[in-house]
Amino acid sequence: MLEKILNVKGKGVFVPGNDIDTDRIIPARFMVCITFEGLGKYAFYDERKNADGTDKVHPLTDPRKQNAKVLLSGANFGCGSSREHAPQSLWHYGFRAVVAESFAEIFFGNSTTLGIPCVCASAEDIAKIASVIEENPETEVDVDVDNLTVSAGNVSIKCTMPENARNALISGTWDPIAELIDAEATTAQTAEKLPYFEK
Repeated sequence: MLEKILNVKGKGVFVPGNDIDTDRIIPARFMVCITFEGLGKYAFYDERKNADGTDKVHPLTDPRKQNAKVLLSGANFGCGSSREHAPQSLWHYGFRAVVAESFAEIFFGNSTTLGIPCVCASAEDIAKIASVIEENPETEVDVDVDNLTVSAGNVSIKCTMPENARNALISGTWDPIAELIDAEATTAQTAEKLPYFEK
C-alpha cells in the first residue's frame, strides 16, 4: 500500500513567474539519463547557474531557502513539453508539493503519480504565503490535501485540486503502476480463470 498523502509540511520557496515551462524546470540537455536518479541537481539549472557553474541570484540559491519542500509559483506552471523529467527533477531536488495559480494538465498528472500534490490558489493568496516565508524562511508551510488549505504562520488560504487527484493522494492510490504490482497475485488468479489464457 502506498503512503496516504494527507498533507505536506516543510519550508517553502516562492519562484515567481507565469508560464514556467518544463524546459526551464529541467533543460533538455540533461534528459540523457537512464534513470531519474540524480535529476534533482539539474532542476531549474539555467535559472540557478551561470555558464561557469557559479550561482545566480535566484530564490533557489538563497541560503535561507535551502531544503524547501513546498514550491510556490504563478499561473500555467509546467507548461510546454510533456516531459516526465520535470516533476521527477523537482521530486529529486526535494520538493514534495507545489502551490500555483494553475498547472499544465500533463505536468499535473505526472506529478500526481509521483505523489506530489499540486494545488491551485489565487495570486493574491499565494502572495500572502510568499510574504510570510520571505519574512521568516524557517516558517513551516502546511499543504493540507485533505482539507484543501495552505497555511504558514498565522496565514491560511484555501486551495483547490481536481477531486479524483485529491482522492488518489489521500487514499494512497496515486501510482497506478504500484497498484498493479500490489495486485499481482489477484491478477494472476483472474488470468488463470480466463478460458483463452494459455499456460
